[in-house]
Amino acid sequence: MDTIEQQLEARLGRVHARQRLGIEADHGHRVFGRGLNFFHPENWYSVHALIRLAIQLVGMYERGQRNARNLQVKENLIHLPHLPAAFHDFKILHLTDLHVDMDDRNLVAMIQTVADLEYDICVLTGDYRAQTFGEIDGAVAGMQRLITVLKQPIYGVLGNHDSIRMLPALEAMGINMLMNEAIELNKENSKIYLAGVDDPHYFRVDNLEKAIRNIPIGAVSLLLSHTPEIFRQAAYADFDVMFCGHTHGGQICLPGGIPVTLDSKCPRYVGAGKWRYQHLQGYTSVGAGTSIVNARFNCLPEVTIHHLLQA
Repeated sequence: MDTIEQQLEARLGRVHARQRLGIEADHGHRVFGRGLNFFHPENWYSVHALIRLAIQLVGMYERGQRNARNLQVKENLIHLPHLPAAFHDFKILHLTDLHVDMDDRNLVAMIQTVADLEYDICVLTGDYRAQTFGEIDGAVAGMQRLITVLKQPIYGVLGNHDSIRMLPALEAMGINMLMNEAIELNKENSKIYLAGVDDPHYFRVDNLEKAIRNIPIGAVSLLLSHTPEIFRQAAYADFDVMFCGHTHGGQICLPGGIPVTLDSKCPRYVGAGKWRYQHLQGYTSVGAGTSIVNARFNCLPEVTIHHLLQA
């Protein structure tokens, strides 16, 4: 029987598979260095306990946990002048930063929130696991529970919390993973294109050139990326729309929703919600789950329905 390494090389190619597997095996995720950023607080597990203790000491932890389960369903309108008429009001459910093994109550809230939503496709922009290394079984089991209430087709990419070893299981449960790849979306003899890249934040194995290679010039092109950090590259690669997450909108924010940190090397205006750079329209979801500590303040979790509209 093929080993997981052989399966991944057959699926991704030798270089991509070995890069991902090698970085994962390189003494686990680092707190300092690697990736686009020097500092990776999500990998500093001793600090997670200190943050949680601080919130508990001020008597706010239960409130923060309740906030983490108070999912908002947001609507985002995207006007595209060259959108084929068949795709007018095409609905895309966008889920990101699920961290399904963080707290079972959060997962139950997600399942209840998305079960009856109406959409044409669902896209997932990574971070299915709570931790950044270690076992994957809990995250895979949680994703299986969530997938049972999502409507097909479902497309996804991996984030910096996700192991490449999760890929076969995610694909087996019906998620079309886009690993620096693009696919056609067809409707009434019209086409638009959906591309996705592997994690650009920590692993840095994204390849926009490969992802856009088979997309015709002038066609509507949508990009899934775990993080907004490659928004400039995406704009100059001629993508029309970019869907991403990673930042959690700060997760623990000051009054007014002002994030203390976004853990990403990008301007704050692309850190949450709708934004534009040159002709590229983007949306950074604050995510449905929690990371580091299971609490949110001044930044409620969300799932988003994007509507593609003719301008």
